[in-house]
Amino acid sequence: MKTNQEMIRPMGNFNVIQRTSDGYFNATHLLRQWNENAKSKPVNSTDLKERRLDAFWDSTNLDQLMSEIAENELNFKSQNFGDLKNALSKTCRGKKNGGTWMHPVLFIKFAMYLSPRFEYHVLKFVADEMIRYRNDAGDAYKQLSSAVMKIVPRDFMPTAMKKIAEALNWVIFNEHESGIRNKHGEENKQRELFHLETKVTDLINEGFIRSFDQLEEYLRSQWRKNWTPKVLQA
Repeated sequence: MKTNQEMIRPMGNFNVIQRTSDGYFNATHLLRQWNENAKSKPVNSTDLKERRLDAFWDSTNLDQLMSEIAENELNFKSQNFGDLKNALSKTCRGKKNGGTWMHPVLFIKFAMYLSPRFEYHVLKFVADEMIRYRNDAGDAYKQLSSAVMKIVPRDFMPTAMKKIAEALNWVIFNEHESGIRNKHGEENKQRELFHLETKVTDLINEGFIRSFDQLEEYLRSQWRKNWTPKVLQA
């Protein structure tokens, strides 16, 4: 079971909340900020108008986009709008994390719906996030290297880290070649790599992985989990 945390990051002049368990964003939180800001602007402001979530759901051709997202991201096929809405958004109650949470791709569409001018900040957010996860993965790899030094002899470190780097590539990309992390620039892959490196580092530092053999076995288990066909999984 994945541990859920909520990350808060800037998108233009607003903050967006994303949960780590499934990557979904809180659309209600962004909409509330947007409408509060719109109320404080002049009535004749053409860019900052109050928006409604139900109006977004009624957007032209939204069902076609949702169908494409569901099929490609969730392997879920349906032409029923209600089924697609349930698959790509979740409504939660509560003061702390209540509201409508959307699949990240659908959330980007929602954020761009708020205003044509705000689209720039949304697209900039997407571009910056790709770069951020690429850099974060690099930083996490350095922290992983420091952790590995605790469980392997110093003279084995170069070989150990080479094997670990290859194993990480297999777990995330199901292949290995030089420069593969630049070849696969998708945000979701960079995010997966960052979280895997961070998790392995934590497992070593907390004493759950105490040897290189245990580390290799853990990475093998993660590869099997990610890439073994479901029909062959126990």
